[in-house]
Amino acid sequence: MKQLFDTSSYNCSRLVTRAYSTSFSKAITLLAPSVRPAIYAIYGFVRYADEIVDTFDGYNQEELLLEFEENYEKALKRRISMNPILNAFQEVVHQYRLYDLVHSFMDSMKMDLQKTEYNTTKEYADYIYGSADVVGLMCLKVFVKGDEKRYEELKPSAMRLGSAFQKVNFLRDYKDDMEGLGRSYFPNLKNSYLDNTTKQEIIRDIEDDFNEAYKGVVRLPLEGRLGVYLAYRYYRRLLQELKSADSKRIRNERIRINNFLKLEILVESYLRFKLNAI
Repeated sequence: MKQLFDTSSYNCSRLVTRAYSTSFSKAITLLAPSVRPAIYAIYGFVRYADEIVDTFDGYNQEELLLEFEENYEKALKRRISMNPILNAFQEVVHQYRLYDLVHSFMDSMKMDLQKTEYNTTKEYADYIYGSADVVGLMCLKVFVKGDEKRYEELKPSAMRLGSAFQKVNFLRDYKDDMEGLGRSYFPNLKNSYLDNTTKQEIIRDIEDDFNEAYKGVVRLPLEGRLGVYLAYRYYRRLLQELKSADSKRIRNERIRINNFLKLEILVESYLRFKLNAI
């Protein structure tokens, strides 16, 4: 039965999510059961594309990414794929009409294969839109279940949240991006060097994104609100850790949130949701 194959495909996306991100995996478990499979499918697809351009050193990454994109297009046309990640994702793309958003995402993935520095604000903004904002918009499409009016109302906040998450990732992963991938994303860095003054400029920009994003988080449909709020709280706390860390420390290690603090954030977020305080 095709239904059994589809179910196993979504389960594969769930396993990919759990393998690559404990934080996002936990946040997704707090979404309503009705939207979880679609969000797992989205994460599985974007994670695999991101892994190709970030971690597949020693392989022909351009060839692999183009093949991944070609297989996605075939899955979209056929409405089936023997790649379970693509099989689940194509169904979500058709159901929620994510076509243009996926194209923008793939454009940014290709940029990672070609560019190592983003020297202008426009280049930086274009990359973040395709690599992060559209992922937030894909999830929003799922949460609003086809309600275009509500989607347009929440779209600006969803984009700001995607931007905030991505910029936090850039700052947290500064060492790995510079040393492992030779990439520099922030256009205001001087010779790709992070000092405390520039770090504070970046922090202020991310805080503005979070402040605007929160206005939309509290207005999300109930099916998605708690999970998104938890992810928001995780990343906001990670930003606090980065803010208090000296730039030298960020240049030399990856800042993390310990598991005890993650549990504390989870419990507090759940209680606030139950008390209707979000």
